Amino acid sequence: MILSYFQALILGLLQGVSELFPVSSLGHSVLFAWLVGWSGIVADQSKAESFFLSFLVILHVGTAIALFIYYRKEWYRIIAGFFRSLKNRNIDDPSERLAWLLVVATIPAGITGLLFQSILRTQFAKPISAAIFLFINGIILFVGDYYMRHHHVHIPRRDFHMETTRHRTATNMSFKESLAIGTAQILALVAGISRSGVTMVSGMYSGLDYEDAARFSFLLATPIILAAGVYSLPDFFGPLSNGVRGQEIVGGIAAGIAAFYSVRFLDKYFRNKTLRPFGIYCVIAATAMLIIGLSGLRHF
Repeated sequence: MILSYFQALILGLLQGVSELFPVSSLGHSVLFAWLVGWSGIVADQSKAESFFLSFLVILHVGTAIALFIYYRKEWYRIIAGFFRSLKNRNIDDPSERLAWLLVVATIPAGITGLLFQSILRTQFAKPISAAIFLFINGIILFVGDYYMRHHHVHIPRRDFHMETTRHRTATNMSFKESLAIGTAQILALVAGISRSGVTMVSGMYSGLDYEDAARFSFLLATPIILAAGVYSLPDFFGPLSNGVRGQEIVGGIAAGIAAFYSVRFLDKYFRNKTLRPFGIYCVIAATAMLIIGLSGLRHF
């Protein structure tokens, strides 16, 4: 069997957590499978055609559904605002503006993913590449944290009370800034670079604090993850999934549950905490993987 129910469960839980924590879900699935010796899965992750394509589809759909459920009140307002703005041919309130900011931000990664996702995955979904880019992801998080600390935006004090020098909210961003955040998402097509991490850092450079940058990042992740899943859904019903559909469903459910509790935790975490712990984790984890691989303890 190329994918056991146990493997599907573990990879689903890992996807649901690491997709939203700024540590790269694809990078972790590649490195974890390599570290524990699941060589068949490691090999299939970088193939142009394999069961792992359909498996990722279901994991992404589970994650997107969890995000939608958690932010359902916001999404009802955003969707209503979107259609209201179309009807009125004008943007009159924050919900309408946020809807169009998300549309604009979705475009760059959406187009790039359609054109190059398969190429990028086959080229970079390898342990050594994932470890290198996970290290780079940690540096990106450190840069974002450094920027925030030196601009005094929503930084927790030692007693964990908040400084309230918030610059702006997501609905105050310009469409150009929203496009820049969406463009940053393209980096996450490479295993090891976190979608939530790069969009949060880009949001911070646009003037958002940790909480608003995280919220915009999670809202932005919902349509792009769901669209990628729905677009590739035929793979689930095609020959690639023969013999593993049950395992894929188990993985998708696990990813959805893990994603729901992850976003609930992170939505509160970023009200008074920073990206620094995640940057430290990425650098240490990546360094450890590179040492293990380059020392020959487990070959890349």
